[in-house]
Amino acid sequence: MKMENLLHTAPAEPGLIVVDTSAKVVGSNAEVLQILTFPEQPRNIHNLGVWLAKKVRSSLVQGRSPTGLAGKVQSARRTYLCRSFPLDLPENHNSHSNGSDQSGKLTIVMIERKSHESTTIAEISERFGLTAREQETVQFLREGFTSKEIAQRMKISPNTVKAFIRLVMVKMGASTRSGIVGMIVCPKP
Repeated sequence: MKMENLLHTAPAEPGLIVVDTSAKVVGSNAEVLQILTFPEQPRNIHNLGVWLAKKVRSSLVQGRSPTGLAGKVQSARRTYLCRSFPLDLPENHNSHSNGSDQSGKLTIVMIERKSHESTTIAEISERFGLTAREQETVQFLREGFTSKEIAQRMKISPNTVKAFIRLVMVKMGASTRSGIVGMIVCPKP
């Protein structure tokens, strides 16, 4: 996928970065660029590779070794969980043509959307009689997606998403999108 074709929505898949022992970025996927550059468009950032290296050092590593990464990262108003997985390479892969000596050790960093600890969607659906599509809409709302992002994921129009949200508001007795999320995250007994 070309950088200029990226839509800037919160990715459905986790972002992945591969760093060496000095926290140098060895590789990444498109999703991590969407996460870390938000609200900017990756194509609008001059020298994206240098920018990504600085972002990794400032947001993820923060003076620690790559194995001691930050547990979460903030990108605009969205919170993402960071998990790292050490990757040991065979002896014959220690030196690379790019000049970095990775001593056979790389770290894969996975960045994924943080879900709220709260009532399950199944419990909410049963309590308020939500349809399967309304449940799906509520799940995306809870994860902080916009109507446009929800529409893309559900492969429906943004107006249909808005209709689902209105139906959910009526069923749950909420007056706003935030009210729906609030009833899920902090349910009243």
